[in-house]
Amino acid sequence: MYDFVLPSLGSDMEEGTLTDWLVHPGDTVERGQAVATVDTVKAAVDVEIWSAGTIHRLLVEPGATVAVGTPLATLLEPGESAPTADTSRAPAPDTSRAPAPPAPASSSPAHADRPAQRQHISPAARREAAALGVDPTTLTGTGPQASVTLDDVRHAAASTTAPDSVDRGRGMRRVIAAAMSRSKREIPHYYLAEDIPMDSATRWLDGVNADRPVTDRILTAALHLKAVALAATRYPEMNGFWVDGEFRPQKSVHVGVAVSLRQGGLVAPAIHDAADKPLDQLMADLVDLVARVRAGSMRSSEMSDPTLTVTNLGDQGVRSVFGVIYPPQVALVGFGTTTERPWVSDGTLRAVPVVTATLAADHRVSDGHRGAQFLLDIRKRLQHPHEL
Repeated sequence: MYDFVLPSLGSDMEEGTLTDWLVHPGDTVERGQAVATVDTVKAAVDVEIWSAGTIHRLLVEPGATVAVGTPLATLLEPGESAPTADTSRAPAPDTSRAPAPPAPASSSPAHADRPAQRQHISPAARREAAALGVDPTTLTGTGPQASVTLDDVRHAAASTTAPDSVDRGRGMRRVIAAAMSRSKREIPHYYLAEDIPMDSATRWLDGVNADRPVTDRILTAALHLKAVALAATRYPEMNGFWVDGEFRPQKSVHVGVAVSLRQGGLVAPAIHDAADKPLDQLMADLVDLVARVRAGSMRSSEMSDPTLTVTNLGDQGVRSVFGVIYPPQVALVGFGTTTERPWVSDGTLRAVPVVTATLAADHRVSDGHRGAQFLLDIRKRLQHPHEL
């Protein structure tokens, strides 16, 4: 028997509110399965479990706010039987701001029964409510069995400026301020920039996308992500974490993608194994991730796994962006907008689409020489897009 605890979904997370259980006692779960939804100051996150087993007891009721590391449930190991008399430890002390009902002493599945009058709300509506800052418990549902629908949530958001939304925005700014202050205080940043001609990439994309429907086209952002991920495999000091006074490189490249949220602020969840994915898959993953983030739906592994971050402000018309590293990561790559600029090549002056790529890196792990080589590697890969 073992505990399933609330994981940290980033170095800036201290607590979360359990909004829903996705499993019941007696359910068999597999590694990587989402078992609960937790609301943080940034978004609602589906929390995955990292060991297979059987749900034995749920220790925290929906609505409770608990600290990172608090046991949420107990599980039986594969093949382990539940004790005939429940001698497992009592539920964790209630550390929530909203008191939760005590768990019953019996190991009976009755512990999983929902309150008879519990409000019905679809997962999509719950996530939309979290994204828009609407408290679904205050809504009267118009769906089947008085369930709260997406339309109910959106109507409530449009008809009033919810105080909870203001509080969430303020809370998010405090969290971002704390993380970025820590970054600038603890991480000795150095910054580099490189202008990259994108004429080859633009021509290649035009050819690849010529006969594709709009929904299947590859965008320049996917080329950026793939080039960064492949370069990181060659320069591992850009891909990993600074923890307990030492650098811990990571074998897999999980690229965090900075995404702005509707209610303000941003998150940077991961696209896993970006270096190993073909461009079509990488593009599909990027579209899916951005859509889910803005709908308030993310998975815990996406929040906790990024090994370096890419931020792209090209759609905002910004020429270059010099980001702040998100600890415990050690590097951040930024891309600005691609613009036509005068460019000399082989003694000829012509107009060429150019993007400025920047690097913010941790001087405890690498120096400017390696950082420059890393940026140069990204440049070379973007000039040979057919090899991506």
